[in-house]
Amino acid sequence: MPKHEQQNTPMQEMQDQFTVHFWGVRGSIPCPGAETVRYGGNTPCVEMRVGGKRLIFDGGTGLRVLGQYLLSHMPVEACMFFTHTHWDHIQGFPFFVPAFIPGNKFHLYGAVAPQGATLQQRLNDQMLHPNFPVPLQIMGAQLEFHDLMIEEPLLLGEVKIETALLNHPGEAVGYRVNWGGYAAAYITDTEHFPDRIDENVLKLCRNANVMIYDATYTDEEYYSTKSSRVGWGHSTWQEAVKVAKAANAEKLVIFHHDPLHNDDFLDRVGEQVAQQFPNSLMAREGLTIQLIAPPDPG
Repeated sequence: MPKHEQQNTPMQEMQDQFTVHFWGVRGSIPCPGAETVRYGGNTPCVEMRVGGKRLIFDGGTGLRVLGQYLLSHMPVEACMFFTHTHWDHIQGFPFFVPAFIPGNKFHLYGAVAPQGATLQQRLNDQMLHPNFPVPLQIMGAQLEFHDLMIEEPLLLGEVKIETALLNHPGEAVGYRVNWGGYAAAYITDTEHFPDRIDENVLKLCRNANVMIYDATYTDEEYYSTKSSRVGWGHSTWQEAVKVAKAANAEKLVIFHHDPLHNDDFLDRVGEQVAQQFPNSLMAREGLTIQLIAPPDPG
């Protein structure tokens, strides 16, 4: 093919961009239905296209939707980072079609669980009988598993990944992605401390251009005397605002919506958040944030 007719590959198209794409924004359990249409009902999956790398954070049911999109961009190579392996963050992995197709390659990263199980063991176990009809070994793509060393920076070319432990039952990992002088923080699932801001969270969010934060509850729900959520491992939008201000974050994204919060409820939360932190967004499926926009194909 003459040089002037060559088309860019998907990786070449991602060389000069830093974008964040939301494929699943709910917590706990998928909640499709008429009342969750605007924000979406899929569980967590966030994709970042950074400096020629495709990074995928968490494998909730949003990962299945991302997989359908990637079928038109094969062959695919991506790095997948898991915060932890509670069900809502891995339940989309067995339905991630690109992982079944030879020629694709995925690098999977996760911390070793407190009891010693690796990410590979846990993803394998969820696909064993009687939980699932086919084992992980059926996947035809090349899967490379890596055990994260928490707080030890990971370099993927020029992209630097920072990690820290979060306050969540069974532990979870928070991430910060740095490239080209820009940074995006992905903080879910975490529970705030009553007397201070978590230093691990603050460190990951410092001066971030985008701060994605687990704000499953409102303060009224979290501190409810009838049905307290204290100890459940999640935070509130009010705490999200406190962290964003303390960290000098540029943009705050409210994430990991409670399945009981319908579209109208989330609209009201978004209005309240914006009053206290104007440069804020409510995460919704299909939302794209451009830190560095891709070049104009024209």
